Amino acid sequence: MQTSHSNPSGEGAAPTVERGRFSAPPDQAAVARDWSARGFSCQLWVDPPGQAWNDFVHGTRELVTVLEGQLEFSVGGATLVLEPGDELSIPRDALHSVKNIHSRTSRWLFGYDGQARWLNTGVRHSG
Repeated sequence: MQTSHSNPSGEGAAPTVERGRFSAPPDQAAVARDWSARGFSCQLWVDPPGQAWNDFVHGTRELVTVLEGQLEFSVGGATLVLEPGDELSIPRDALHSVKNIHSRTSRWLFGYDGQARWLNTGVRHSG
C-alpha cells in the first residue's frame, strides 16, 4: 500500500490516496464493513464513460473507492486518478469534481462520516 498526499495550493487539508487499500477487485461488502467501523457510510455509484460531476462541497469528510473502471478526481487543485482498490479521502469543505475516464462504465463507492451535508452549484442537500 502506498499513500500519497497532494496539496499544491498549500491551503487547508490535503486529499489522501491510499493505493491498493483494498484488493482488486474490491468486495463491496468488505469495504462497507471497513468504512462502517471507521464511522463512514457506504453507497454505490455507477457512471457511464465520460460522466463528470463538478464542483461539490461537503460539510464532512468523504471516502471513495473504485470497484471497476478508472476515475479522475480534482480536489483542491490536485488531480488524482483512482484505480480499483484505491481509497481517496476528501477533506471536509474541499471543492471537488470527479470524471469517469474509463472507456467503460465505472462502479465506485462513496461514504461520509457523520451527518453529511453537500453542496453543488450553491444548492444545499442533506443526507
